[in-house]
Amino acid sequence: MTAAHRRPGRREVLAALAALAAAVCTGAAAPPAPGPVPGRPEEDPPGTLPAPAVAPHPVKRQMRGLWIACLNHTDWPDRRRLGAEQIRADFEALLDSAVATGFNAVFVQVRPTADALWPSRLEPWSQWLTGVQGQDPGWDPLAFAVRAAHERGLAFHAWFNPFRVAIHADPGRLVADHPARRNPHWALAYDGELYYDPGLAEVRAFVLDAVMDAVTRYEVDGVHIDDYFYPYPAPDGRGFPDDRSFAAEARGFTDRAAWRRDNIDLTVRQLRDRVRAARPDAVYGISPFGVWRNRSTDPAGSATTALQSYDAQFCDSRGWVRKGWVDYIAPQLYWHIGFEIADYAVLARWWAAQAAGTDTQVWIGQSASRPGAPGRPAPWQDPAELSRHLALNEAVGSIGGDVFFSARSARTDRIGAIRRLAADHWSRPALVPLLPRLAGTAPPAAPALHPSPDRRDLQITPPPRSGRPHAFRFAVYGYAEDPGPRPPADPARLVALLPALTVRRYRPPSAATGPWYAVSCTDRAGREGPTSAPVRLPAG
Repeated sequence: MTAAHRRPGRREVLAALAALAAAVCTGAAAPPAPGPVPGRPEEDPPGTLPAPAVAPHPVKRQMRGLWIACLNHTDWPDRRRLGAEQIRADFEALLDSAVATGFNAVFVQVRPTADALWPSRLEPWSQWLTGVQGQDPGWDPLAFAVRAAHERGLAFHAWFNPFRVAIHADPGRLVADHPARRNPHWALAYDGELYYDPGLAEVRAFVLDAVMDAVTRYEVDGVHIDDYFYPYPAPDGRGFPDDRSFAAEARGFTDRAAWRRDNIDLTVRQLRDRVRAARPDAVYGISPFGVWRNRSTDPAGSATTALQSYDAQFCDSRGWVRKGWVDYIAPQLYWHIGFEIADYAVLARWWAAQAAGTDTQVWIGQSASRPGAPGRPAPWQDPAELSRHLALNEAVGSIGGDVFFSARSARTDRIGAIRRLAADHWSRPALVPLLPRLAGTAPPAAPALHPSPDRRDLQITPPPRSGRPHAFRFAVYGYAEDPGPRPPADPARLVALLPALTVRRYRPPSAATGPWYAVSCTDRAGREGPTSAPVRLPAG
């Protein structure tokens, strides 16, 4: 996902500074990484961009997501606190911080390195839970994490890494019954790590089975795949060592790059089909590297000069969007506005244009770790940089939200960039985006709403299930005057979103939000039902 997921520095160079040659990788040696772009300024002059504007109209639906990374203890679990109670307490603290900031969804890494944060039927327990791969922690972290998120009204997206096996290159260090040791021809060493070979049909089938083991057993709201398909190119230019699988399973391809892309396409499409069959309401999406291709290579590409995931990782992310193979795309745009080789403003608009006319939503992958980081250029020392990103997204209009990497950085918030963007853009709560394919399906019924006996609180009774989706969140709307028998679910009137699993009573924080109120139910997919009959609370 980022440099924090493996050796510090290399991914940062690839993702932000290295402008790999635009030549197409054909499957032999990848092009060597060049040095700095001649003449590229190391930082943009400060003060060249206006302060971000607050959105003129409240947004009803918006992805406000937060990645929680487990690999190498990036966010959770803390390597110093691996007791079960400590792990649970730390996760709940991350969630509470997320809710307080205004996030409405978490993307939790549950399969970092061909392992599992649940009692998988196919793969070993993750070493990030106990310090020892394969060691049973004695409880089910995924069941706990899903429940903890839902109790707080947060959507839970299970995040899977498809083909990475280990962040070292020694199969002998894997637990004895690891699938990569039982099937040694499945795994290949590359650039100091182990990867499953996507060119083998049995590997692709196994990876899908491993993911679906969690998807079918847990009430996840989304299935999220990160950017590790074929690995990022090694700095020394070595190619991925898949000669044997290409010779054995070429399927008629003579161009190895096209064959590799087809391997990834098969994985993406087949997983989409299986997720929709098992959990029709679940959101399925991918967070690829932010540049598909540069315009100098392909007229359809972006006006950038960076690494091209189509050629370097064999990911046709633009094709997935346009063919409808994903519900959303979350390109990792961890660059500032004005960055010469990969300008955030250029790429945000480019991705929005690729999704135009499709049912694929665009949620932007944002960096919470770069603001205030030592050595970063001037824009990243400005607390308003991320807020400018969101202002630009709102101006584009078709970008449905953002996902921030990652939880620890967002919570630390070195220079207040997260607090700034939340104040500028998240002053009101927002429902999660609703997938176009679910827009016509039945929403929850209206709850019952009554004043408390002292008439200071609202008492909410969820509707009976009666075959309809059950309430996941209550949306509270406030009105200055009697809204009539059918109160409008106007985003400008949205006062609060409450977790329906744990909250049945709500006290408005200020008389200015009312004095009339109505409440609707939303389900886990984001469908919103009708509002309740209105209730008046005395002013003051």
